[in-house]
Amino acid sequence: MVRTSARPPEEATAAQRAVWLRAELERANHAYYVLDQPELPDAEYDKLFGELQQIEADHPDLITPDSPTQRVGGEVAGGFEPVVHDVPMLSLNNGFADEDIVAFDKRVADALGKIEGAGVVEVEYAAELKFDGLAISLRYVDGVFVQASTRGDGATGENVTENVRTIRSLPLRLKGKRVPKVLDVRGEVLMFRRDFERMNQRQRDGGHKEFANPRNAAAGSLRQLDPKITAQRPLSFFAYGIGVLEGEPMPATHSELLDWYAEMGLPVNAERAVVKGAHGLLEFFRTVGEKRDGLPYDIDGVVYKVNRRDEQDALGFVSRAPRFALAHKFPAQEALTKLLAIDVQVGRTGAITPVARLEPVFVGAATVTNATLHN
Repeated sequence: MVRTSARPPEEATAAQRAVWLRAELERANHAYYVLDQPELPDAEYDKLFGELQQIEADHPDLITPDSPTQRVGGEVAGGFEPVVHDVPMLSLNNGFADEDIVAFDKRVADALGKIEGAGVVEVEYAAELKFDGLAISLRYVDGVFVQASTRGDGATGENVTENVRTIRSLPLRLKGKRVPKVLDVRGEVLMFRRDFERMNQRQRDGGHKEFANPRNAAAGSLRQLDPKITAQRPLSFFAYGIGVLEGEPMPATHSELLDWYAEMGLPVNAERAVVKGAHGLLEFFRTVGEKRDGLPYDIDGVVYKVNRRDEQDALGFVSRAPRFALAHKFPAQEALTKLLAIDVQVGRTGAITPVARLEPVFVGAATVTNATLHN
């Protein structure tokens, strides 16, 4: 067991003890949920957590927004208030074939003026995973988590602050020497496969309906009106982007941004690389594809971003997507099953649609039993 925080003096006040307990519990949360290196036995964690709860119950004025006790869920919400994103959460254009990636790299190089004679000066890219979860924006003010909102339509999302506060891998207070005045962290809420299986086992044991796949489970958990329900769901988070930044200079590259996030205690995925040119992008895609089934979470592709921030700014945006980024999607998954019957559905307008009834088959992270036959 590792301890790095100095213990409070023997005659510590309740306030001093609370500060130490919060630091110790948050360190344990980060070690367990982010580093996967548990420092405290569960019984010891529960003991410290219980002590902090008691101190805060006896001294309500000592409760802080970043206290680990605030993760257990607050009051039931009457609905989700809209949140206007100061910086829009844009979608990405997609690529599927190798030719799409080569064309993307050529467009970027051409737009940046990297064509020299008959050759091309290779563009540097940050390559990372495309998680199969729910996009989210987190706001920190003076290092303290104050708000979370869904992507929504890109311009306006839903306020899910109290639900996101329950995610134990998420720091409620940033650490480090360079903490911004205001920071909007963009990332993905998801559920690891092992956590999904454990949750479904609990559902089965309790005689409740199982969840179809990790993405649906994560999205449904995040939109619960009762945060106490969300607190019981094993959600995780990875940071991968930025919105508003005030009080600190913007990192020169995307890879430096992610390194900075990690220094502040934000969960950043390790499956990322800086590569050059189309050949580097395709090599990253193939490498990830080979290890996809062994990853502890679901992904549906990878994402490429021009690494240098000044080059991103020079490329700008087209419509609702950045010119400097591309999502490289995996091919649709296929599976064989048996056609059991064909039914006919009649719509409101009288249109007739044949529907195939299939022997259940698990494909694309969902169990498929029906398929509409358009032709």
